[in-house]
Amino acid sequence: MSYANSVIQKIQTIYPDQIEFHQAVKEVLHSIEPALKKDSRYEKFKVLDRIVIPERQINFRVTWEDDKGEIQVNRGYRIEFSSLLGPYKGGLRFHPSVCEGTIKFLGFEQIFKNALTGLAMGGGKGGSDFDPKGKSDREVMRFCQAFMNELYRHIGAHTDVPAGDIGVGGREIGYLFGQYKKLTNRYEGVLTGKSLLWGGSLVRTEATGYGSVYFAQEMLEHSDFDGLEGKICLVSGSGNVAIYTVEKLQQLGAKPVTISDSKGFIYDESGIDLALLKEIKEIKRESLESYAKAKKSAKWISIKDYPKDHNPLWAIPAYAAFPSATQNELNAKDAENLLKNGCKCVSEGANMPSTIEAVHKFLDAKICYGPGKAANAGGVATSGLEMSQNASMTSWTFEEVDKKLHNIMRHIYASASQTAKEFGEPTNLVLGANIAGFRKVADAMIEQGL
Repeated sequence: MSYANSVIQKIQTIYPDQIEFHQAVKEVLHSIEPALKKDSRYEKFKVLDRIVIPERQINFRVTWEDDKGEIQVNRGYRIEFSSLLGPYKGGLRFHPSVCEGTIKFLGFEQIFKNALTGLAMGGGKGGSDFDPKGKSDREVMRFCQAFMNELYRHIGAHTDVPAGDIGVGGREIGYLFGQYKKLTNRYEGVLTGKSLLWGGSLVRTEATGYGSVYFAQEMLEHSDFDGLEGKICLVSGSGNVAIYTVEKLQQLGAKPVTISDSKGFIYDESGIDLALLKEIKEIKRESLESYAKAKKSAKWISIKDYPKDHNPLWAIPAYAAFPSATQNELNAKDAENLLKNGCKCVSEGANMPSTIEAVHKFLDAKICYGPGKAANAGGVATSGLEMSQNASMTSWTFEEVDKKLHNIMRHIYASASQTAKEFGEPTNLVLGANIAGFRKVADAMIEQGL
């Protein structure tokens, strides 16, 4: 049995129910096997055995009171996976699906994603099974304060710097930061994604979406395919990542025609109306069904009408696809539909949105495929830039931050591409990104000793 497979087997035995974590570990460890064979130090120093176990794992109870005066109890998590390259860095996710396995998969992915940015950031992730949907602002505030009452003991500007993720936007970051400040009497850059009024960075809201488009640009520019201008594009999701993917695509002359949420998706043949999308999701916080009622050219497809074996969003003919909603949203059948309809580029805005079977189909077809840990690294990269601004007590212009973000995405593509070529698979950016990120972390682990 290979070293990688022995570690995978061990993880499956220790954590039998954490299926998403198993998936993430398998995807990374199998793809880096060429690097393990090339450098025997990684097995000698048991790097894989060490890297798959978090440095610290914090589970806690969150008790809060709703508007009816009833006590509610949720579970909270912070998994500090690796501090080899810098303070733990990774988002907080508030969603009913959150469990220990979800946070571990996200934290594990974050290690290598952060390494690829070239910034001084380790990997971590956190969150809760609390659902902010349908809650009043006061309920969200009380929950965030209760969550921070425990989390504050474990974070700090030089220790662990959380950010937002699904269910955690500017409102939630504000309440979390306010409570941290009350508890510690310290005004420091302990959270990223903050308001511009008190230490936030321009472009942070747009960063993940913009970054995934920049990564797609790099892939297409270095391939035999055309660029994005004038091309039909598919985008899933309707949070920050999806909204600003749509915005950047439109700025580049592309035509995104889909968006989605938990109730279904919109197909707007005339192109997504960005102003209407922002109004519905950022101001009114309504379902996308409202979009179809407001715009005649838009078609609403309810999730109740989806076929059992695939998502019809990915069956719409398009040149490029940007999965920007959640993990495992795009399966093998979806990948087949995209390829059959002429898709030449997939750039992942979400974390692990494609199943392993779908990824293999993209790689076999040799299209431009940008895996999430590379293509969606723009968000955490700009979080790192926010940390730099906080540390130096300065604020950069939108143009300055956007240029730095674009350069970071260009660097990530170059690193993944060069590594893929080194190992004889020039179009396999999964292998390239995983090995490039892994070697940086693994070499630091060896240099820092036991």
